[in-house]
Amino acid sequence: MSATPLAARDRRPSSLLPALREAAVAALVALVVAVPLMGIQTVQVSSGLELRTRWSWVVIAVGSVFAGRLLLTLLLPARRQASSNAAVGPLARAFRDLARWLGPAAILFALSLPLLPFSDRYILDVAILVLTYIMLGWGLNIVVGLAGLLDLGYVAFYAVGAYTYALLALNFDLSFWVCLPLAGLFAASFGVLLGFPVLRLRGDYLAIVTLGFGEMVRVILINWYKLTGGPNGLSGVPRPSFFGLPFSASPPAAGGETFSSFFDLTYSPMHRVIFLYYLILALALLTNLFTLRIRKLPIGRAWEGLREDEIACRSLGINPTNTKLTAFAIGAMFGGFAGSFFATRQGFVSPESFTFIESAIILAIVVLGGLGSQLGVVIAAIVLIGGPELVRQLEDFRMLAFGGLMVLIMIWRPRGLLAFREPTIRLRPARGAGSLPRESAQGPG
Repeated sequence: MSATPLAARDRRPSSLLPALREAAVAALVALVVAVPLMGIQTVQVSSGLELRTRWSWVVIAVGSVFAGRLLLTLLLPARRQASSNAAVGPLARAFRDLARWLGPAAILFALSLPLLPFSDRYILDVAILVLTYIMLGWGLNIVVGLAGLLDLGYVAFYAVGAYTYALLALNFDLSFWVCLPLAGLFAASFGVLLGFPVLRLRGDYLAIVTLGFGEMVRVILINWYKLTGGPNGLSGVPRPSFFGLPFSASPPAAGGETFSSFFDLTYSPMHRVIFLYYLILALALLTNLFTLRIRKLPIGRAWEGLREDEIACRSLGINPTNTKLTAFAIGAMFGGFAGSFFATRQGFVSPESFTFIESAIILAIVVLGGLGSQLGVVIAAIVLIGGPELVRQLEDFRMLAFGGLMVLIMIWRPRGLLAFREPTIRLRPARGAGSLPRESAQGPG
C-alpha cells in the first residue's frame, strides 16, 4: 500500500526541478524585457528629459512571470491528460445546447441595449466598435473558418470599402444607401483579383501573399495623393441619414426637416449614435444570416470540403478554383460593407486605420473563437475588443491586458472558445436493424 506514495514522492522532484528551471528562464527573459520597458521612464521636465526608475514594477513583472510559468508547467500536463480522457461528445452537445438559447438571448439584449437605464454614449460607442469587429470576424470566417484559406490581408478589403464610400460620397454626392452596395461590390472585385494569384498556394505561402496584398493596398493609399489624399486621408465624409432625414439640430440650407423635427423630438446627439448602433447591428445580423444559409448550400459544402481535403474535393468533381474565388469574393464583400460603415461613422478615413495589426486582430477573433463557429466569433470579439476597453483607464497596461487575454484563451482553449465543428451534412442510420445508412434529407454527405 505504501508503494504508490513512495513512487509519487520519488517522481515529484524530477518534475519539480525542470519546472523551476523553465520558470527561472522565463523570469530571466522577463527581466531583460522589463528593465528597458518598465524600469526606466523618461519624464518631460523644464530642463528637458529626465530618466526615472521604477524597479518595483520590474520586480512585480519578473515575479509574476516566474510564478505563472511555474504553475503552468506543473498544472498544464495534468489538465491536458484530463481533457484527452474526457468524452468529446457530451462537451459538444453541451455547447450546442448552450448556443440554442444563448444566441437568441444575445440578440434580444443587443436590440434592447440603447433602452437600458445604464446605457450611455460610451457604452454605445464600445458596442458599435465590438459589432464592427463581429461583422469583420464573420466575413473573415467564410475565408478562414469555412474554406480553410489563411488570409492575413483582410484589412485591405476593409480599406477598399471605406475609401469607396468616401470617394463616391464626396465626389458624386451619393447617399449611404447607394454607396453601401457599391462598396461591397468593389471589395468583392478586389477579392477576386486577390484570389487569382493565390489559387495554387496553401498554408504559409498563401498567408504571405495575402499579407503582401494588404500592405500593397495601404502603400497605394498613402502614395496616390490626388485620389486618396495620401497620409492626410479624406475628411468631411457625409454622415448617414434616416431615409433622407439628417441627424442635425437645424435643417439643411436647402430646406426640409431633420430627424428630430419630423418625429417631434427634442434634438439630442444620441439620436445619431443610436441609429449607427442599430445600423451596424442590422448589418452584422444580415452577415450572420447569410453565412448560416450559404453554408447549407452546395457552395458552402464545397468550402467545408476544401477546408478538410482539397484532393478529395477534386476527386468529387468540385472545382477548387471557383470555390476559392467565391470564398474570397464573398468574404471581401462583407469587409467592404463594414468599411463603408466605418467611413460614415468616423467621417474621416486615412491609411493609418488599416494597418496589419487590424488584420491580426480580426484573424485572432476568428481563430480564438473557433474556426467556423459563428457564436465563437461573437464571444471572442467581446473578450478581445470589449475587454481592453474596460481597462482603458490603465493607459500603460491596455495592450498588456489585450495580450494577457489572448494568452489565457490560448492556454485554456487552444482550439478556440468553441472548438467543435459541426458538419453541415451528416449521414443518419436508416430505420431497421442491419440496414445500411442512408443519406440525410439535406443532401449527400
